[in-house]
Amino acid sequence: MNTFEVSIKETTNNSIIKFEINQFITQHKSFEFNNIDEAKNSPLAQQLFYLPFVKKVYISGNFIAIERYNIVEWKDVQEEVAEQIGTYLNEGGVIVEETAATKKVPITVYAEVTPNPTAMKFVANKKLVATSFEFTSIDEAKMSPLASELFHFPFVKNVFLDDNFVSITKYDMADWNDITMELREFIRSYIEQGKEIIVANASKTSKKTTEQLDESSKDLDDISKQIINILEEYVKPAVASDGGNIQFTSYNPETKVVEVVLQGACSGCPSSTYTLKSGIENILKEMLQGKVNSVVAING
Repeated sequence: MNTFEVSIKETTNNSIIKFEINQFITQHKSFEFNNIDEAKNSPLAQQLFYLPFVKKVYISGNFIAIERYNIVEWKDVQEEVAEQIGTYLNEGGVIVEETAATKKVPITVYAEVTPNPTAMKFVANKKLVATSFEFTSIDEAKMSPLASELFHFPFVKNVFLDDNFVSITKYDMADWNDITMELREFIRSYIEQGKEIIVANASKTSKKTTEQLDESSKDLDDISKQIINILEEYVKPAVASDGGNIQFTSYNPETKVVEVVLQGACSGCPSSTYTLKSGIENILKEMLQGKVNSVVAING
């Protein structure tokens, strides 16, 4: 059995804390409970409402968000709550009774062009994965049933999953005009049927996920950490909007060269060199003056 791990994430509302789980705990459904009576079909939510400071409980995907009353501060109780949730899940506690199924939310998926002519971004109206994954072959895709199915299409070369989208890179044998509708409908139907997208605990197996790459950055020098923070805040959101991802690989303090990995639609994109030089490199040079000379990219 895979162990549930709980991490604490602050939100923009200081009354609400998110307790993120390392795997999905609901089958792509969301539940909101305002009091213990509303939570009669959720033993987990009921247990949380026994804590006197719990005002509202929201369960969705891979997290539990809790709003508190002002009788306590989160910093005083969040560790205890995280431990309680982890213990409950690892003891096999029921999260939401099957009879409490919420109104089915229609799944929509739309296709979005990317700067890379060989890649298309398919965006869903719900979160698909908790961290990013990239697969360049069907052998690599064993931990993702969705990616494995996509590789059965002969024109699929690369599959990248992140947040609420799937980026697919194709071989030149096919034209997007001929395959986009087929892929979009396949992905929509797959999600709507509630099929598994990523196997539980996959982030611990893959060495290419955001979680694994970020974990390896803990022992880095201060400049490397600053570079990672700048990439996270200023670069990744823009890159994600184009269906890709960027990950820090290394920083050489002698040559002042930053090495990064490009994933998804950014991998092999003709405009990626321009983006690196005119965008990412300039940002790092400006924000870390005298510490960065150039940025070199490796396609993921």
